[in-house]
Amino acid sequence: MSIIGKTRDFPQSWNLWYIVLAVFSGLGMLLAINQLFRLRLFGFLPIDNAYLYLLLTFYLSPAFIIYPASKSAPRDRVPWYDIIFFLLTAITSLFYCIHGLDIIEKGWEFIAPLTPTIFSIILWFVALEAVRRSSGLPLAILCFIFSLFPMYAGIMPGFLQGQEYDFLTTARNHAMSINSILGVPLNVVGTLLIGFMFFGVILNAAGGGEFFLNIANALLGYARGGPAKVAIVASALFGTLSGSAVSNVVTTGCMTIPTMKKTGYEPHYAGAVEACASTGGTIMPPVMGAAAFVMASFLNVTYAQICIAAAIPSFLYYLGLFFQVDAHAVKIGLKGIPKSELPSLKKTLQNGWYYIFVIFLLCYFLFTLRVEAWAPFYASALLLIISMINIQTRLNFTKIVQMIVNTGKVLTELVTILAAVGLLVGALSITGVAFAFSRELVMLVDRNLLLMLLAGALTSFILGFGMTSTACYIFLAIVMAPALVSIGIHPIAAHFFVLYWGIISFITPPVALAAYAASSLAGSNPMKTGFTAMRLGIVTYFIPFLFVYNPVLLAQGNLNEIIYALMTAAAGVFFISMALEGLIIYIGRLILPTRIMLLIGGPMLVLPGWKTDLIGALICGIVVLLTSIMKKPQRERLQKHNNSQKLEK
Repeated sequence: MSIIGKTRDFPQSWNLWYIVLAVFSGLGMLLAINQLFRLRLFGFLPIDNAYLYLLLTFYLSPAFIIYPASKSAPRDRVPWYDIIFFLLTAITSLFYCIHGLDIIEKGWEFIAPLTPTIFSIILWFVALEAVRRSSGLPLAILCFIFSLFPMYAGIMPGFLQGQEYDFLTTARNHAMSINSILGVPLNVVGTLLIGFMFFGVILNAAGGGEFFLNIANALLGYARGGPAKVAIVASALFGTLSGSAVSNVVTTGCMTIPTMKKTGYEPHYAGAVEACASTGGTIMPPVMGAAAFVMASFLNVTYAQICIAAAIPSFLYYLGLFFQVDAHAVKIGLKGIPKSELPSLKKTLQNGWYYIFVIFLLCYFLFTLRVEAWAPFYASALLLIISMINIQTRLNFTKIVQMIVNTGKVLTELVTILAAVGLLVGALSITGVAFAFSRELVMLVDRNLLLMLLAGALTSFILGFGMTSTACYIFLAIVMAPALVSIGIHPIAAHFFVLYWGIISFITPPVALAAYAASSLAGSNPMKTGFTAMRLGIVTYFIPFLFVYNPVLLAQGNLNEIIYALMTAAAGVFFISMALEGLIIYIGRLILPTRIMLLIGGPMLVLPGWKTDLIGALICGIVVLLTSIMKKPQRERLQKHNNSQKLEK
C-alpha cells in the first residue's frame, strides 16, 4: 500500500510535529481500546458514528503532516498550507463527533444546517487530497470521479442510470451517511484492523522481523537455492502481518535480494522471487491484508472463517513458488549457504521462542475463542510484557514512542485509503447503481459462468493498475461479487476471486509495483523482473478460477473432500511448476512436447472431479516415465561433453 519514499522524515529530536503524531496516535489507540472493550474510561463511550469521526481526527488529519503535497515540497518541515489542512480536517471531524446524535436523529445526511453542510464539503475535499498524497494520483482521480456520480447519475445510459442528487446533498451524504466515508471500510478499521496493525508494528519493533528471518535462514539457508527459499518464507511471515506488498519488498528485500545475488541468482530472478513472496503476504493467514477484514464484514462471517478459507490457496501459491525456485536452483547448479555462516536454529529458538508463542496465542483467540476484535490487543500486551523481560529486546521510552508514531503512520495510510474508497462505495450505493450493475452484467453474459469470470478477472486486473488491493477489492465486492453470487457461485469463492485478481497487478507488467520495487533493489531491468515474477506467480492466475469451480479449495466441504482436493491440487501445482522450469526434480530435463503435456495435465489435477484428476494423473505419469527413460542418454551426452572439455584443456 505504501508509496515508498513519500513520507516526511522527522528528525530524531523531539520536534513539535513528532510529538503531535505521537499524541494523536496514542489517543487513537486509547480510544479504540476504550470502545472495543467498553471500558468507559472517564465515563466516555461515544456512539458509533462519533467514534468513527474521532478516528478520522486522529488518523486522517495527520496525513497532511506525514505526506508532503508534492515531490518538490519541503520534507524537513511542515509548511503553512499543510498545517491549515491538518487543522481543517481535525476541526471538521471533531465537529461531527460532537453532533453525532444530531446527524442520526435529524437526518442531516439529507437536510442539514449551513455549518455541517459546509463542513461536509471540506471533509469530502480533504479525504480526496489525503489519498492523493498517500497513495498517488490515479486512486484519487478514480475516487473523485465516482464521488461526483450522484450528480450525473440521472443522465447516464442504461444500467448506469440511477437516482440523481444535487451537489450539497451529495456532499452531506458523503460526510454524514453510514454508506460513504463512514461506511463499511472505515468501520472495519475501527472494529478490527486497528488492533492488528498495532500488533504488527509491536512485533517488528520487538525484533520479530529479524527472528523470522533468522528462523528461515536456519531452516533453509543451507539447502540448494537456500537464499531464495529463505526469501519466500521470510517474506510470507512478514507479509502476512504487514499486508503491503511494496513495503514488504523494501523491508525484507534489502536483506534477501543481495544474498540471493551473492549465491548465484540472476538479479532479475532474485527481484522476481522477492516480489512474488511479498505479494503473497496479502493472501496469507493469519493476519493477511486489510481486504480480508473488509471481506469478513461484507460476507457477515467471522474473520476466522476467512482465514480458514484462505489457507489452501495461499499454501498452493507459495508451494508453486517454492517448487520453481528449487527447480531453478537444480537447473543452474546453485548451492546453499555454508552452515557455518548461518544462525543456529537452537539458539534462535531459545532467544525468540516467545514470538512463536504470541502468534499461536493470536490464532487461539481468533479460531478458538473467536474474539477477533480483542485478539490482537491481548497478543500485543503479552508481547510487550515479554519484550520487557528480555534485556535484548527491552523497549525504552524513546522506542515506545517511536512505535506509537509508526502505528499512527500505518493507520493514517490505511484510513486515507479507506475513507476515499468509501466515497466511491457511497456514490454507487446511494444511486442504486451498484445493484443494477450486477443485474445487467448477469443478463449481458447470459448467465455464462466462464464469461462472467473472465469479465470479473479483466475488470479486477485493470482496476488493480491504479488502486491498492484493498481499494480494488472493495469496489469489486460492491459491483462484481453480487453478480457472481447471483449465478450460483459460492459467496466466499466470489469474493476471493476478485481479491486474487486485484493483487495480480503487483507482479504483472506494465504496472507491477512490487516487481519494480524489487528490481530497484536488485539493480535489474524492471520489465524483465516483472515478466519473471509473472511466471513465478503463475498459480495466482489460474487458482481463482479453480476455487470458483471447486469451492472445496476454500475449505468449503467435509474433511475428506478438503484433504483429497489439497493433495491433487498440490500435485498439479508441482507439475505445472516443473513444466515452467523445464525439468522434473530428481527425474530429468523436459523437452518441449513433455512440457506442454505437463501444462495440460497439471491443471487437470487441480480441477474438481475424479475423471479429470485421473486423466491429469495419467498425462503427468506418462511424462515422468518418458523423462526418466530419456535421462540416461542425457547423462551420457553430458558426460561426453565434460570429457571433451577436459581434453581441450
